[in-house]
Amino acid sequence: MSLINIGQCQVGSGCTPFIIAELSGNHSQSLDTAKAMILAASKTGVSAIKLQTYTPDTITLDVKRGEFMIGEADNLWRGKSLYELYGEAMTPWEWHKPLFDYAASLGLVAFSTPFDLTAVDYLEALDVPCYKIASFENTDHALLAAVAQTGKPVIMSTGMADIHELSEAVAVLRANGCSELILLKCTSHYPASPVDANLLTIPHLAQLFQCQVGLSDHTTGIGVSVAAVALGATVIEKHFVLDRAEGGVDSAFSLEPAELSSLVQEAERARIALGQVYYGCTAKEIASRNYRRSLYIAKDMKAGEVLTDDNLRSVRPGLGLAPKYLPLLLGKQVKQDVVAGTAMSWELV
Repeated sequence: MSLINIGQCQVGSGCTPFIIAELSGNHSQSLDTAKAMILAASKTGVSAIKLQTYTPDTITLDVKRGEFMIGEADNLWRGKSLYELYGEAMTPWEWHKPLFDYAASLGLVAFSTPFDLTAVDYLEALDVPCYKIASFENTDHALLAAVAQTGKPVIMSTGMADIHELSEAVAVLRANGCSELILLKCTSHYPASPVDANLLTIPHLAQLFQCQVGLSDHTTGIGVSVAAVALGATVIEKHFVLDRAEGGVDSAFSLEPAELSSLVQEAERARIALGQVYYGCTAKEIASRNYRRSLYIAKDMKAGEVLTDDNLRSVRPGLGLAPKYLPLLLGKQVKQDVVAGTAMSWELV
């Protein structure tokens, strides 16, 4: 797949993984905290920061009963209404430009996830370099069409979508002008368990839709993300927090700065380590061949003496004949005096 330019970054095979720090609502409604998060993220080496663009009224209804309440026993936000949760987690729209400008001043790409058409219009006015489609929105074809029609790269999480729903979503994006698409494998559970990551889907996604792929990772730690890079992920998205102990709506599955820095380093190591199909010595291994085993005279011998297991041994270093020749040499006579520590050669028999 061809490279995609997002801001000043090139994204694709052979490039450093494009790692996105998702601020989400971990700023806890403090602009100063949001800026501190962006500054901390810039020091970790990530490529980008991402916001989410919605209000409670653009994403749900102010109803506090029935299906508008979060009731699952294992849900981090159990007991809240959807409206309450999104009010707590939203990033005020008037913050977007100052946060985008601040990120740019620190060398970061900055963009957002729109959750409805008004958000797309707002982000277009800010000239974002790309768009992210959240996993819960990938069946909203009107939203997909609007984002695609901007002509900018689109990063879309797969989440709960089955193959049929994904095929429809990709078709809508491409029919509306999206030529640069990145699909992110995603488990829409918070925090997600590694057993549900199913990372082998990543190369399958790339083959199926002929596009770049990555991971939106809601597990704790960095191991799943690093493994994704080893399977071909060019983009990694991780939620970010300054200090989990201080809380934040997504803090339970967010990385702290030191962890995010480790992710940047280890993801790049994983990418470099992929290399190519290769057998034999690398340039740096050539000298190490001297420390293989080989055949050496183990005791002083006189001309005419017979080679035995006692006086011809397989030892390090590796400058003598290969050990595979030991059975062939046993029982043969040496034709000259030879001292212990002499590398075995055909000239000696």
